[in-house]
Parts: sequence; C-alpha cells; structure tokens
Amino acid sequence: MDRILEADVVVVGGGPAGINAALASGRMGAKTILIERYGFLGGMSTAALVYPWMTFHTEKGDQVIKGIAQEIVERLQERGGSPGHLRDTVGFVHTVTPYHPEIYKLLAVEMLKEAGVKLLVHSFVDEAVVEGDRIRAIQITTKSGRYEIRGNIFVDASGDADVAYLSGAPTYQGRESDGRTQPMTMKFRMRGVDLEQVKAYMLAHPEDFYHKTPFAKLREIPLTGVQGFYTQWKASGVPINRDQVLFFTGPEKDEVLINCTRVQGLDGTDVEDLTEAEEIGRRQVLMMSEFLKSKIAGFSGASISAVGTQIGIRETRRIAGAYSLTIEDVVQGRKFADVVARSGYPVDIHDPSGKGVIAADIEGDGAYDIPYRCLLPKRIENLLAAGRCISTTHEALATTRLTPSCMATGQAAGTAAAIAHLDRTIPRKIDVSKLQLELRKANAVL
Repeated sequence: MDRILEADVVVVGGGPAGINAALASGRMGAKTILIERYGFLGGMSTAALVYPWMTFHTEKGDQVIKGIAQEIVERLQERGGSPGHLRDTVGFVHTVTPYHPEIYKLLAVEMLKEAGVKLLVHSFVDEAVVEGDRIRAIQITTKSGRYEIRGNIFVDASGDADVAYLSGAPTYQGRESDGRTQPMTMKFRMRGVDLEQVKAYMLAHPEDFYHKTPFAKLREIPLTGVQGFYTQWKASGVPINRDQVLFFTGPEKDEVLINCTRVQGLDGTDVEDLTEAEEIGRRQVLMMSEFLKSKIAGFSGASISAVGTQIGIRETRRIAGAYSLTIEDVVQGRKFADVVARSGYPVDIHDPSGKGVIAADIEGDGAYDIPYRCLLPKRIENLLAAGRCISTTHEALATTRLTPSCMATGQAAGTAAAIAHLDRTIPRKIDVSKLQLELRKANAVL
C-alpha cells in the first residue's frame, strides 16, 4: 500500500526554480513539500554543472532579478560560496554570478528548513492522479516504496514539464517547425589552469575572441569567462559541431568550467536517447580535455576535476499556457500588466542542428516582462509551472531557461500557489495585483 503524505502546496523539482517556489510558498505560511529525484538540490546548477548564473542584470547593468534569488547570492557570499555579481569578460551579458555548488546545495536545504518546507530527495515522480480538471495527488517511487503525495496546489518545476505531461495538460517540445530542441551539453571542470597565461594570450590576440570581449578593462577586472580561440578550434579537427571554445572561471582560482560539448538530435525526455547522450557527452569531454591541454594557452598542466552527474538539458517539454511568451516580446522588451518576473538575458538559441548560436539583444530598457499567464497551464486548474517549462515559444525559451530567470518565475509560482491555497481558490482566479504586491514585499523586481 502507498504511504500517504499531504500538503497545501506540492513542488516538484529541486532545481533553482523549485527551491525558490518552495521557499516562497513556505514563507507565506502554506504547508509545503518539495520533491527531488537526486539526493541533493540544485538541479542543472549542480547535477549538470551549469555555471555561472547568467544574468541578474540588463546589458546596461540595471539589476532586474532580486528577491529570493538575490538573497541566495548574498547568503552564499557570507559563507564564501560566491563573489557576487562580476562583470562578464566574455562580453555576452553585463554580469555573471559564480557560485560554489556544494555550498549552494547545503544552503538551499538550510533555507528550506527555515521556511518549514518538507523535503523528499531520491524521489521520482511517475504518475499524477487527476480528477476532472484537478490533480488530486502525485505518485513517487522511492527506495522505501511508493508514496502518494496529496496537495491542494501543485508547482511543476521539473524542467521537463513532467507533472503537466503526466496530468494530461497540453505541452509543446522543441521548435515549431520540426520539434528539434537545443542541444545537450556535458559540462566539466578542469583544475591547474594558468589564467594569467589565458589572459595574456587574449590581450595579444584580440581578433581570436568574441567581438564584445571587454579588452579595454581586461587588465583591471578578474577574468570570468572566455569565448574564442577560434584559430585553434578551427584547426583542431575535434568532431564536435560547434564553432568556438567557451569556458568560465572558478570556483577555485585555478579552475574553469568548460561549456564545449554538444549533443544534437536526441530527445531529453526519451530514456534511450538520454542513455546515448550520456555516452556521447562523456566521450566529448575526454576529446575536449586533450585538445585544451595540447592547444590552448594556460591548459598544459590542467586536468579534469569534475564532470556533470548528468548531461545538461537546455530544452525539452514546456507547457501550453494561457499565454506563450514570444521572441518579439523578448526582443522588444514588452511590458505586461500581469508581470510576475523580469529578465535581461538576451536571446541565446544554440542551434538544434548547426554549429552556431543565434543571439538577439533586448530593446528599450534592456529587460522584458514575464506575465503570470505563462505560468498557467491549460486544462489543469490547480497546477502552476516554473522555470524552464513555462509557456513560451522555442525562441523565447532561449532566454527564460537561464537560471536567474528560472529563480524569478519560481518565486512567482510559489507565491501564487500559496495565495491560491490561502484564498481557497485556483491559480487562474487569484488577484494578480495581490500576487504582485507580495512579490514586491519580498524584494522582487516587477
């Protein structure tokens, strides 16, 4: 027989979106449970080594994501787990935010305990019990058997829209023309990197790096990221379908995070495709490591220090919501009356089949609004989405999928879930102005 647990709000997915959703809900006084399949929190930020967090600011440097996300950064800083927001020396965005994944894992658990949230790890959601247009419960498989988790309001922060899919809510996947998704990446870290050599080579060969690299400031500011080494990559012969080397520094002084592998044409929701992707990704890690050590300045004495627990997923399913954010909304910096989060991250589409990245900046004040309607799936009335699986087009997902944006929509979804429970209504019928007031009280930027 299934063991039964009950809560007011049930959050599925312990990544940054789910953590912030559970924190927001718990702090509002709702009895909250957070379900996570791994034995630790952090989602792609820890399991897949997605690093650093990009970005809390607009291109001009205005901070548009604060709230719980900023609180986490500050608490990481207090314990030496982050230097805070630093200038992006790639030049793609204004700031990046390095963090120590092990410190983040523990801090998240401590904050959830402070908020009274019950956490269940090693728990895989595989069924939704639906009655009419409501989820009555979800089923999880655990080491100690099956559990039924009953709730009033559910938040899908799984990244893959798992709860929405299992409950019968309509979802989309990939680009509209052929369903293909942005590639997966197996990220890895190397230590023993001489970053002074890297910087010296960049200053001597600026033509070999991304055109927005801030060379004029590079002697004064710490190196946080590098995109380029075009000449070496073009001559490398490494069979990875991309056009440049990309890595970010930290968290240790001689350490970098390599974002160079690329696995295309496979489905991140298909177990056989995922099995193949993990093998391909790890083979590419070894190829990249040997290339970097033999051809790139500063890497001759480096070695692999960590590889992702799983391959990084940029795109799978997303909900079909009351509104789908479009690339026009993003690029034009559109404002919405029901805004619940903002973002200054530009469009960043990793080509599903080609080598490159399609990028587009945000007009106006450099930020766009994410409306509450993007969090509301069709058909299922007591469900909200947060993070990577909110309602967008394929192109708009290329900005909303970034971690700070996911943190912001997570806080919005958790707050909305608590309000819906406390007001004895459904998310679609809550007073959005009340939601916005609560978010502003919690230091969110709207």
